Amino acid sequence: MFLKTMAVFCFAAILAGCVGTVDGGKKMGNPMVNDKIVSTYEAPVTTAIAFQSAKKVLAAMGNLYGENTITLTLQGKVDTNTVYVKVEDAEGNVKVTTQVRSKRGGTNIPLASEIDKRIALQMTIDINEVVE
Repeated sequence: MFLKTMAVFCFAAILAGCVGTVDGGKKMGNPMVNDKIVSTYEAPVTTAIAFQSAKKVLAAMGNLYGENTITLTLQGKVDTNTVYVKVEDAEGNVKVTTQVRSKRGGTNIPLASEIDKRIALQMTIDINEVVE
């Protein structure tokens, strides 16, 4: 009986943990589920264009309240979800990571996917404006 009780407590401790965010912070949540969408873009996309596009998308979809221009990370709220976006240079390409966590520590992959798609579309618009 004691071993069963210990096993239940250990399992609960594993499930109720902390999750690392793309901006380097920690948030309550289940670490065993996927909560990120990662996209890689080639030239003519630059980190500056991707970062500006992500800012526009987060501001349009919700509330942008955190911006770090050193690490190129953004933090915002869309509905009741906390959204993290990180832009980084990956061997000459641009990598955009979108992470969404709900109020109670869950994930929202459909919202992360929607934000990721909107960032990609906004980058296309921004690149076309630069070319013209």
